[in-house]
Amino acid sequence: MTTLEGSVALVTGGSRGIGKALVTALYERGAKKVYATARDPRTVTHPDAVPLALEVGDPASVRAAAAEAQDVTILINNAGAAVQANFLDSPVEDVRREFETNFYGPLLVTRAFVPIIERNGGGHILNVHSVLSWIGLAGSYSASKAAFWSQTNSLRLDLRPRGIEVTGLHVGYVDTDMAAGVDAPKSTPESVAGQALDGIESGAFEVLADDISRRVKAGLSADLAALYPQLAA
Repeated sequence: MTTLEGSVALVTGGSRGIGKALVTALYERGAKKVYATARDPRTVTHPDAVPLALEVGDPASVRAAAAEAQDVTILINNAGAAVQANFLDSPVEDVRREFETNFYGPLLVTRAFVPIIERNGGGHILNVHSVLSWIGLAGSYSASKAAFWSQTNSLRLDLRPRGIEVTGLHVGYVDTDMAAGVDAPKSTPESVAGQALDGIESGAFEVLADDISRRVKAGLSADLAALYPQLAA
């Protein structure tokens, strides 16, 4: 299990939404330093956070961030895109763009920071997924998050012998800019961040942060028509 007190964390996409809430919650739980990354670090507003420029899909940007943040013990892969390209009609480039951010981006960041975390005595990685990791209702977004979930499961096995634990966070609608146009019940970023950090501290493999994530995960063992009622018509 990982102790947040005195830790040094890096949160990708740390300037808004869940990422911003995670930065705040980490300091509230005693983190010594939190790097908050953004494409434009001037958008990081937390007074104690260390702003850091990062484009997760750009290998040079990832290398530069890793060179700057050599004291990290906790990595939170939160940055993501929501292109939601349609597989039949959208340009294939849009599908690739989604995967570049949601799958290859965290992979690049994880590869860069695993040696750092290991040198610092081990630590933790939190990967922010979605309930849509488990249900294909959002085209390329669902597919990219499903692939990211699979990446997390593989990394958990690879990294445990190296002293690095891995937690996957799944959540439905959250009251952020990404879900601003959605008329449905939403979790607060603060609630999601709190549950995510509870998961890190307890060594949880997965955190299911709302009822819809718990229901969909439970439905994975059922007939496909339980998740996709359109198939029963």
